[in-house]
Amino acid sequence: MLWIENVTLVTPERLLPRQDVFIDNGRIAAIQNSGEVHEAAGARRIQGNGLLLTPGWIDCQLNGGFGHDFTEDPTTMWDVAAQLPRFGVTAFLPTVITSPLARIAEAMAVWQAGPPAGWRGARPLGLHIEGPFLNPQKRGAHNPIHLRLPDPAAVADWSPEHGVWWVTLAPELPGALDLARFLRQRGVIVSAGHTMATFEEAEAAFKAGVMCGTHLFNAMAPLAHREPGMAGALLTNPEAVVGLIADGIHTHPAMVEIAWRCKGPHRIITVTDGMAALGMPPGRYHLGDLEVIVGETDARLPNGTLAGSIATLDQALRNVQRFVGCSLTEAVTTVTRTPAELFGLPKGRILVGYDADLTLITPRCEVVATIVGGEVVYERLDRVEVSSSAPFDDETMLIGVVA
Repeated sequence: MLWIENVTLVTPERLLPRQDVFIDNGRIAAIQNSGEVHEAAGARRIQGNGLLLTPGWIDCQLNGGFGHDFTEDPTTMWDVAAQLPRFGVTAFLPTVITSPLARIAEAMAVWQAGPPAGWRGARPLGLHIEGPFLNPQKRGAHNPIHLRLPDPAAVADWSPEHGVWWVTLAPELPGALDLARFLRQRGVIVSAGHTMATFEEAEAAFKAGVMCGTHLFNAMAPLAHREPGMAGALLTNPEAVVGLIADGIHTHPAMVEIAWRCKGPHRIITVTDGMAALGMPPGRYHLGDLEVIVGETDARLPNGTLAGSIATLDQALRNVQRFVGCSLTEAVTTVTRTPAELFGLPKGRILVGYDADLTLITPRCEVVATIVGGEVVYERLDRVEVSSSAPFDDETMLIGVVA
């Protein structure tokens, strides 16, 4: 058993100070007011010291990190997963971009084989397949020689059971709506991205089963007053969920605020779209089979095209707070409850019976410890302590805390 003492719980509705959380067999077993329990036989105790405990963070779009690219070598998903907890991530979707179908099949096989013996880290829930069914006009950092038209017969084995959880496609392509229907029938999340779809084509896509938008505003026709396009359709559809890269480079802070006002935290998933250089120094890296030049703040192809992000998820959450002035509870919802509910998982909330995936942070969203399946997989040695004499409230979670 694991006993986390004296923490402030971050819930989608409010903050709950001075709480103890008990974990057993990988799940949350009990939540009680601090001080009500003085001893738990055999339990490992973690002193929260008034820090904030959030549900574990889920990154739904991660191409690689720490020098590894999942498309180039899918086996590295376990190496990357082992390092993600230091940034608060407890689960993620390894993202394989446009490549030959044989390479995607290889990634599926790696996921199905499971982790190596003794491995610990964030859990790869399933794959995000971004391509190859994309519009060449909005291919971004995807190799055009691997793009192809949608064909359900070519992906007959794509399903959550085989490791495919999320597929990004351009719904205006011939055959795309048939593929969307096929994938949804199998339980795959279908998302619009790298698309030139008109507003009307987007509406048809929603009816066919497209339910999300991949990196809103990026690699899609710009929002225009006479042709809202896919971006406008995603913003005005109350059910659509959008991924948003909040690194301040892919999307201007004002556009992040527009998305926030239209969608709110329950229809936005903050993603990193991180690539191989995430967590690494500037240099030359790969995204799929394309070379990427990485500077201090961004990653680009030699022609200047953005090629994934190098911002970590904790940085992205701080940015969301700063860009839109929301509370920490709202920002955290975009990487916890929102993706967990989309996937139908018992994650994303701190409730009895839910998976014990948890992230312990400071008020400035600095990660102190990360717990996956009830096991502490990351813990800072220089533990930051916060006085428990003054419990937090939502007002203290605003921009002033993270500025």
